[in-house]
Amino acid sequence: MEWHLYIVIFCVTAVLADEEWLEVATAQGPVRGQKHPNGELYVFYNIPYATAPKGEDKFKGPLPPPVWTEPFNAVNKNIICPQYEGIPSSFEQGLVMSEDCLIANIFVPDTNETNLPVFVNVYGGAFITGYGDVVRGTQLMKTKDFIMVTFNYRLGIYGFLCLGTDDVPGNAGMKDQVALLRWVNENIANFGGNPDDVTIAGFSAGGAAVDLIMLSKSAKGLFHRVIPESGGNLSIFAIQKDPIEIAKMHAKTLNFTNVDDIYALEQFYKTTSMEILTSHSFANRTDSTHMFSPCVERDIEGAFLTEPPLTILKNGDYDKLPMLYGFANMEGLFRIDMFDIWKDMMNTNFSEFLSADLTFKTDEEREEVASKVKKFYFGDEPVNNDNILSYVDYFSDVLFTHPILWSAKLQVEAGNDQVYLYEYSFADDNVSVVPHTNVRGASHCAQTAAIMDGEDESLESLEYQNMRKIIREMWHNFITTGAPVPTGSSLPAWPALGENMSPHMQLIEKPVLRGVLLEERSRFWDEIFENYYRDPVPPTDPNSSERRYQC
Repeated sequence: MEWHLYIVIFCVTAVLADEEWLEVATAQGPVRGQKHPNGELYVFYNIPYATAPKGEDKFKGPLPPPVWTEPFNAVNKNIICPQYEGIPSSFEQGLVMSEDCLIANIFVPDTNETNLPVFVNVYGGAFITGYGDVVRGTQLMKTKDFIMVTFNYRLGIYGFLCLGTDDVPGNAGMKDQVALLRWVNENIANFGGNPDDVTIAGFSAGGAAVDLIMLSKSAKGLFHRVIPESGGNLSIFAIQKDPIEIAKMHAKTLNFTNVDDIYALEQFYKTTSMEILTSHSFANRTDSTHMFSPCVERDIEGAFLTEPPLTILKNGDYDKLPMLYGFANMEGLFRIDMFDIWKDMMNTNFSEFLSADLTFKTDEEREEVASKVKKFYFGDEPVNNDNILSYVDYFSDVLFTHPILWSAKLQVEAGNDQVYLYEYSFADDNVSVVPHTNVRGASHCAQTAAIMDGEDESLESLEYQNMRKIIREMWHNFITTGAPVPTGSSLPAWPALGENMSPHMQLIEKPVLRGVLLEERSRFWDEIFENYYRDPVPPTDPNSSERRYQC
């Protein structure tokens, strides 16, 4: 009798264990994911999708992933790529920095359905910080009808040093992202996903990244819809304007002086420790750049991007795909922590705060434009506590709104009739007022925060819970159908953007379809950029005797 009882207990335990794990075959070998605590999906963490080269090869593109024969237990090991530690508070949660960081996390609904749409999410962090598991979308996946993929990619100097040499061609971090999409294309069917139905999305720098991927021939055919949130391919932080000059400038801060010898500069970076390479944040520059970000590369084999984004957009030489494109109404709160320091600096030398993608023939011309911009936002008043909302508008426009609206306009002009434009404007009483005002607004990537999981959503206001429900439904619709409000939906109709830059959806608790978005501010910047925009330049051939032209 006791022997029979042991057998029953053993069998029940075995069944429970099987229910807690799901084994899937991949091209590298079998992987085992665990049931999520909510019981509605399985999660596969830490699957290597590529191998990061090391040592003096660390700036090259990714290598193929490892292979194995025994089942790989895909559990969370909190691995992140090397990065500056002083920004995200999450470093207190036991995250582990490692050069072996090119891992993917796959969230698979507990369903017998196959051929599911796939949602690949790219994290933000100014291209200098972040990791794939920084946000989760399990609440977005309540419908159990798509698969979600998050992943790590190389950051900062490690991911975006761009010298144009064989060993440091540039864009290692973007090539990681393309490698991830190739891995998804090859493997996602085994998880129940459809490799021919992939949506790529990202927030902040991740938004800029997926918007750049849309223009890259290296990723052609690997995705079918795009959701850039609060970041775009024409954003100043999306592309280095002169990667060689940036590499020289930073090397000097690290006490390396032989910067005009490109191979000496290359050797310096190749032999510098990862600790030193990740010791700077580049986060609060007045020209709105973050130094090391994607670049335009030399036209050599394996390049991610060989033409400026503006050139590609104007030529229309890219696939016109459905896009869900937009930003929050107070993106410039991104810079609110610097207000008390920067307001006096802006009054003393406003030209210091002009975007780095503007260029001028003379100092006088630069000061003239700076004066024009300052007057547009602040009138004849100095930047002060009373006009802090204009400060927010200025950084909203420079960093986010104008680049996104400019890119959307060029997309439509190139024939894309599936661009869905929005402004997320929801802010309840739990959102802090802007300092020195009684005004609330949606800060940088507030829409992403509404879409992804909250800590305890039951404690949130009923208004915000309703906003989450609406925006999640719209994003889910787009992921599964290509339109945020498909035919037959109970949501307000949302047509695609037309050539007159209308309409756009104002995302509030009761969404409202409106006309042209930020028309006056966009027209102002269109004129500035038409006259003074500076295209990013690629590194020149290091073996060429021709002298580099510098703007």
